[in-house]
Amino acid sequence: PCRPFHGYNRLLTSQIISYYESIHQYKKELPEYFNFASDVLDEWSQLEKDGRKPANPAFWWVNEEGEEVKWSFEELGFLSRKAANVLSEACGLQRGDRVMAVLPRVPEWWLLNVACMRAGIVFIPGTSQLTAKDILYRLQASKAKCIITSDTLAPAVESVVPDCQFLKSKLIVGKGSRDGWLNLQELL
Repeated sequence: PCRPFHGYNRLLTSQIISYYESIHQYKKELPEYFNFASDVLDEWSQLEKDGRKPANPAFWWVNEEGEEVKWSFEELGFLSRKAANVLSEACGLQRGDRVMAVLPRVPEWWLLNVACMRAGIVFIPGTSQLTAKDILYRLQASKAKCIITSDTLAPAVESVVPDCQFLKSKLIVGKGSRDGWLNLQELL
């Protein structure tokens, strides 16, 4: 089994080099500014509207209980524009500002990621396993102006907020409400 693989290895190497050389010789003009949300997501949405691309889900999420969220390119574009407006208007964020998201794997994580791309806001992902000490360190090091988390992780954030001089807004993802927090669902 090793000999044929070794022979294929040489074949693959020559194909890779050939492919690399063809790419290297190709002179593609790079855009001065590139935004995934508008240059890819919105473009695919328009292709679907025009009938030049078959309708496929842009996002399909299923949880352990079998609940699912399915967004088309048009829906994801629309929702990400609304979320970008929430970040810009309600949270007061501007292009280049940083937002930290400490969320479990929920659809809003991806929605906020695209919204940040759309608005030029730096998205800093954090796992839901972070401790209060971890959150504090990341908020201080990044100088994030906003944090987004779930209602179960909000107490850990609240315990470190007094030590975070750059933090201006707190956004909660979920159905609950907390004093001093904005609720994403309500704002959307």
